[in-house]
Amino acid sequence: METGCIVEYIDRQKIVCAVVMEVKDKRLRVLNEINREVNLSANRLSHSSKDRLDPVQGREKMVEELKRVAIRRENLSSQVDIAELWEVLNSEQEWIDLATMTELWFPDNPSPDHESAVVRAFFKDRLYFKFSTDQFFPHSQEQLDRLKAQQAETEHKNRLIAEGAAWLKSLLNGEPTVVCSLSDRDRKLIDIFKSLYLYGKESQHYAVGAKILEGAGLRAPEALFPVLVKLGVWEENENIDLITFDIATEFPQEVVDEANTLMQTAAQTTVEVSPASARRDLTQLSLMTIDGQSTLDYDDALSLETLADSYRLGIHIVDVGHHVRKNTTLDREAFNRCSSIYMPDRRLPMLPSCLAEDLCSLKAGHLRPAISTLVTLSPSLDIVSVEILPSLVRVEQQLTYYDVNVLTEENQTYGILRDVATRFHDFRLQAGAVQITLPEVHVWIGEESEISVNRINRESPGRMLVAELMILANWLMGRFLKEHGLPAVFRSQPEAKERLYRGDSDSLFQNIMQRRLLNRFVLSRKSETHAGLGLDTYVTATSPIRKYCDLITQRQIRSAFELEVPYTDDEIEAIIRQLELPMSQVSRIQHRRVRYWILKYLEKRVGQKEEAIVLSKRRRSYQILIPDYMIECDIPFTSGLDLKPEDLIQVVIQRASARRNILNVFVG
Repeated sequence: METGCIVEYIDRQKIVCAVVMEVKDKRLRVLNEINREVNLSANRLSHSSKDRLDPVQGREKMVEELKRVAIRRENLSSQVDIAELWEVLNSEQEWIDLATMTELWFPDNPSPDHESAVVRAFFKDRLYFKFSTDQFFPHSQEQLDRLKAQQAETEHKNRLIAEGAAWLKSLLNGEPTVVCSLSDRDRKLIDIFKSLYLYGKESQHYAVGAKILEGAGLRAPEALFPVLVKLGVWEENENIDLITFDIATEFPQEVVDEANTLMQTAAQTTVEVSPASARRDLTQLSLMTIDGQSTLDYDDALSLETLADSYRLGIHIVDVGHHVRKNTTLDREAFNRCSSIYMPDRRLPMLPSCLAEDLCSLKAGHLRPAISTLVTLSPSLDIVSVEILPSLVRVEQQLTYYDVNVLTEENQTYGILRDVATRFHDFRLQAGAVQITLPEVHVWIGEESEISVNRINRESPGRMLVAELMILANWLMGRFLKEHGLPAVFRSQPEAKERLYRGDSDSLFQNIMQRRLLNRFVLSRKSETHAGLGLDTYVTATSPIRKYCDLITQRQIRSAFELEVPYTDDEIEAIIRQLELPMSQVSRIQHRRVRYWILKYLEKRVGQKEEAIVLSKRRRSYQILIPDYMIECDIPFTSGLDLKPEDLIQVVIQRASARRNILNVFVG
């Protein structure tokens, strides 16, 4: 390589023509066609030739000559047909040097300009050959087909990005869109927008979607939500969690058909009760359900008999297993759903409504199969004996918590039930139960989308009565299964990490902090202690309409009476493994949806003062709880403010965003 030689190198995907000004240890200083001096390695050259420029003529003239050379070579390169060369050479499948390739296309006295033209042509069209600086190898037909497909895909992707960015800009600028006239391209872009919003960097369309956002001048996928609302893809209050977790909001037709068939069959048959059958007729008992005012599915009922020298408490759970058999289409759907999902604006049942709210529900006046736990109590309300059996029952009264709260002092039956519940509650506390008493926030969405938020006392007589008697039933059914050597979905809990109080505590702060110190419950096929409840064994079996775990437990109890084949240890283990994740998802969905609507309510209360409790101090903020909504948030440190846990303060709502899950407050 000598000074004055014309060379070419690649810079920013473009071939640049230059003249060598200095050579030193395989490093070149060159002057290029845009009048810039560049230092580069000789290895970077895409072409070099013996054509020379005389440095004596001066810099300006050399640059002008380089431009003329570059134009001449570029014009020559447009004459080279790479596809035609491939047709001639692809069958040979061997390397071809630059001189040979140049002679093939320019057979009459090829010059360095012709060589450069060939290099430039191959640089532009890399489809047919792989090449180095001075060698070319034809792709096979198979390789060519694959590369053409990749090229077409790249071109399609780039076109989609450009068109998507332009369309997104127009939507953001308020240009009207007729949803019914969307093209296939529009629908493809909508799928990309949805995926990008839902999954961010985890989206399979992230690479394309991020470039569309960039082209439209957007920074974050959150900006896509109002666009998708405008397009009618989602509603303003769309429950994104249902989409993210792929939660079915409708039942498949085959499940609906099977449920309807069950309804028709049940209408034509009667539940067998006879001395020869395991099921006992308890229709002579006066049963009552006690639930919230909006309850539609009744899975538990209570009865109380006053005997000569004792009482007999009945806790009756509708026998869902009588109708929903193992491994049917209906059962598999219930297993996949794992639980009903209750949200302020929507209810997604585990079973179709014709079953959940009718055939498998303890509706007043209707005969229903049940699993009954009959507890004989002494006059002082000590447990004397327990009998668990399949039964046939009929509910007489359907009461609300409010009814029981009002009438507890006047109605002897309600009063005794309350006393039984209180005695069992005290029994659990003496056994070391960790009593967490927290209010429940009820969110109601009206017909005109107005939002009502009310804090409910979960320790009211009616709610406490039902909660304790259901815990009692679950405990006794757990003991029954353990005594019969039947595996089940037992629920246990290790001792709390720390005890802040014993017995009951009226302090909201203490209850919140004690909850944080509880260990997570554990599901197992074997019975173990539930320290949180203060019980030696525990299952959940009182909500078989709403929870698949409870249905599993109920089926195991049914098997003790030979009403069906029990699950094996391995089957129970497999069920637990498969249900743990969807169960946690259901809890998260319910919690997040309540929070969403509370924040939606608070969006209209910006500037309002609220009472708050300081929970803890962090590095740069305090964590607080707003008791009226049982919602937590942070407040930044303020100069001169020194707060301690359990301090009561007033805060002002500064900003609330339900969609972005944001609540900002400052000390009032």
